[in-house]
Amino acid sequence: MIYLHKILPLLVSPLSIVLIIILIGTFFKSKKISLLGLLILIFCSVPIISNKLIFYLEKDYSLQSVKDVTKADAIVVLSGMISTINSKEKLSYEFNDSIDRILSGIDLFKEDKASFLILTNGKMPWSVGIPEGEYLKDFSIKYGIPEDRILLTDNVQNTDQEAISVKKLLKTNEANIILVTSAFHMPRAKKVFEAANIKVIPFAVDFKTPIKKITIIDFIPSANSLKDTSHFFREMIGRLYYNLKY
Repeated sequence: MIYLHKILPLLVSPLSIVLIIILIGTFFKSKKISLLGLLILIFCSVPIISNKLIFYLEKDYSLQSVKDVTKADAIVVLSGMISTINSKEKLSYEFNDSIDRILSGIDLFKEDKASFLILTNGKMPWSVGIPEGEYLKDFSIKYGIPEDRILLTDNVQNTDQEAISVKKLLKTNEANIILVTSAFHMPRAKKVFEAANIKVIPFAVDFKTPIKKITIIDFIPSANSLKDTSHFFREMIGRLYYNLKY
């Protein structure tokens, strides 16, 4: 099921769809079908289009001040910000652009918004190295969070498992949490945690759509924009899956 959950978005991604259309066009020797595939590829690669799609994913939330957040029983930081790097002597770890998740979790704790910081131990079957939460725990301690105030979940592979494992740590149906994750991921994550009977105060971070002026560059296809459009498809499939499940 885990593999299906990860593979399905790849099969229906813009690039896969375009390749299928072009292959069909080639098989039937139809220039029109092949041209349709090319036009879809260009459309999905235009920055002004991909930016609108990413904005749609984030539209329900805005950046908050840590000081304005209501206090809760725990701060929960979801995984998804660490890459394993193969150095000469050992495995090393680096943050990706979702580092705002852990930095915000640390800030919230230091502002006394909760008594505990819960880190999820994200680790996929194909992952190499330690679970993500273990690295984040050491990172948090380095930045001043007491070790006895940090809790780690079981090893988890998706948002569903994260919610179930956090629920076990909370040990009560009355607890509420400050949920920290990327803005695009928050609608899905909030639904999943609430389905586990956890009261959620959302704290969205890692916004991908900064305010900027539109220029000619926004109309020139780019690989990065195709990546963003693919990300939109993947997230919408995830939302559809959990909407049907819950």
